[in-house]
Amino acid sequence: MTAVRSESAESAETATGAAPAPLRFPPGFIWGAATAAYQIEGAAAEDGRTPSIWDTFSHTPGRVLNGDTGDIAADHYHRFRDDVALMSGLHLGAYRFSVSWSRVQPTGRGPAVQRGLDFYRQLVDELLGRGITPVATLYHWDLPQELENVGGWTVRDTAERFAEYAGIVGGALGDRVPYFTTLNEPWCSAFLGYGSGVHAPGRTDPEAALKAAHHLNLAHGRAVGALRATLPAAAQTSITLNLHQIRPLSATPADLDAARRIDAVGNRVFLDPILSGNYPADLLADTAHLVDWEALVRDGDLAEISRPIDLLGVNYYTPTLVSDGRTHAEGTDLARNDGHGASAYSPWPGSEHVAFHLAPGETTAMRWSVDATGLYDLLMRISREHPELPTMVTENGAAYDDYLSPEGAVNDPQRIAYVHGHLAAVHRALADGADVRGYFLWSLMDNFEWAYGYSKRFGAVYVDFSTQRRIPKRSAHWYAAVARDNVLPDVPEEAGTS
Repeated sequence: MTAVRSESAESAETATGAAPAPLRFPPGFIWGAATAAYQIEGAAAEDGRTPSIWDTFSHTPGRVLNGDTGDIAADHYHRFRDDVALMSGLHLGAYRFSVSWSRVQPTGRGPAVQRGLDFYRQLVDELLGRGITPVATLYHWDLPQELENVGGWTVRDTAERFAEYAGIVGGALGDRVPYFTTLNEPWCSAFLGYGSGVHAPGRTDPEAALKAAHHLNLAHGRAVGALRATLPAAAQTSITLNLHQIRPLSATPADLDAARRIDAVGNRVFLDPILSGNYPADLLADTAHLVDWEALVRDGDLAEISRPIDLLGVNYYTPTLVSDGRTHAEGTDLARNDGHGASAYSPWPGSEHVAFHLAPGETTAMRWSVDATGLYDLLMRISREHPELPTMVTENGAAYDDYLSPEGAVNDPQRIAYVHGHLAAVHRALADGADVRGYFLWSLMDNFEWAYGYSKRFGAVYVDFSTQRRIPKRSAHWYAAVARDNVLPDVPEEAGTS
């Protein structure tokens, strides 16, 4: 990592009055962008695809803002070649996409639909033809509805089905895809899907949420085994976690305990079994009244869950500020929904009394506070606790109220500033010894933003959903220059068009 300039050198330049130097990233650092199948593909009923839980959820009145669905989304299924050409023009070195389980294996069991696999084969070929590395995620929340009908993630059999599906996709794409991620943000799948109910399938049962978390962990471990049986030796396996950088509102024992509880059910419920082969004792104690852990975790489960992985994906957007809600009555409305969508039900089993607060300062259109130090702190935590495990920032970005000007341009300086600050945090972590291999911007393009429908725009590329026209925003051109040069300019406004 000798190519990474140290922070002390940059500070010295600033102290002498010299302009701060651009930040150079290590050779081979991966610059990419990410999407998810249900959010962009559309073609919801074409070529054998059957409903996923998100099709069902989005078609249920009152579940998604404005009644929006992913039926068409960004129509990527029909426009993928143009989209890959767009990626190439933006100098992306890698593209992180997810595979729709319902498109490949419509009932969640049995043989694959070759037309579904062919779509991903063609996408991978198109990427490779443009010199873009494909990074495949097997699951980004779109469980086949038929599996949910028989219990979904609350039953062990779903983990078995997922391992079978992983083997199918690995066998079809493994000769050309060097990176496979098993699950994207299992915390959301378990605790928003089965706890607060703001995500599909919309259940509100804390016991079901905890069972789902364990079965997602088990599915990950079994999928790693299935992938290893089919992939070339050089292929790398990973899981992507939306780790929470948790901060107590005060140093009182009650607030410190609130932070501990949220760390247990927000981070360590996945980190500990996957990377250390055990569930944290405090999590088990906090939730013992909700689930029978001894019956849930069977002999051999933890050995399977903790199969070695090659990378850890880290998704980060905003820090999490918490207090004991019983002593801080002034908690904001985030005490009810913690930024994930309004619900009367908590996504934090065993921690329902914890209140969530909005930190002072700038926020995004999601009402998420902007604080890049949280990303640095997370990367350094993984580096300290698991120094042998490389990381990638697999999602980072921001939604703003973007609009198309009369001149046909989208100017989004806030997004540029947000990404600049977080890339500077990644560079700082590299300089301080963290093994960070790449950065994926969320998202390549505007898309279906889950329960928010099409009301929130995270994309570097603006999508006019009435025409499906793609228009790179100013941030896309700026990021393209960063990716091309492997250098972060000293100020966000410096880079122009690519």
